[in-house]
Amino acid sequence: MRNLVVIEFLTVDGVMQGLGSPEEDTDGGFTHGGWGLPYAPAVHEAVADGPDRTTAYLFGRRTYEKMAAFWPHQPDDDPMARRLNRTPKHVATRTLTELAWEGATVLEGDLEPAVRVLKADGEGDVAVLGSGDLVHQLLLLDLVDQLRLFVHPLLLGTGKRLFRDLPAPRPLLLTASGTTSLGTLALTYDVVREP
Repeated sequence: MRNLVVIEFLTVDGVMQGLGSPEEDTDGGFTHGGWGLPYAPAVHEAVADGPDRTTAYLFGRRTYEKMAAFWPHQPDDDPMARRLNRTPKHVATRTLTELAWEGATVLEGDLEPAVRVLKADGEGDVAVLGSGDLVHQLLLLDLVDQLRLFVHPLLLGTGKRLFRDLPAPRPLLLTASGTTSLGTLALTYDVVREP
């Protein structure tokens, strides 16, 4: 049985929009794209130091399209490119039928049963990167087992936030924490399920 692990990079005020570049996501007139670039070296160090139990990735359509346009063209000596390009990828989409990125497949059927099958198939972790709308749906369906959050020392005051309305409080258990040389908090929370 695999755990579903959400890995996100956000500001202190919870913004996840446009982490990597000015053009990445300008929805709603967002003009702060690329805000995460100054913190990238320290985050890469933090990620590289941890064990990688990821045996599959799960993306929403928009995140998949952005990642598929970049990562397959990166050299294999880049550890992140090597992981992403060699690991199976599943895409939750209602519009795409053909995926060009090697090892990527469309998640078949309704989200909840499809993700339950994905979690039941194998060992390790199914990692979700970005994909804010998908993460919200997964939280509503109580499918998320762990959150790995990289909280950067920055307030943007505007932009899409990771956590949105939930029907009830969701308790979390802090299982690991650390700080990068640039002040980013690396926090790991297990989702606590009521018996």
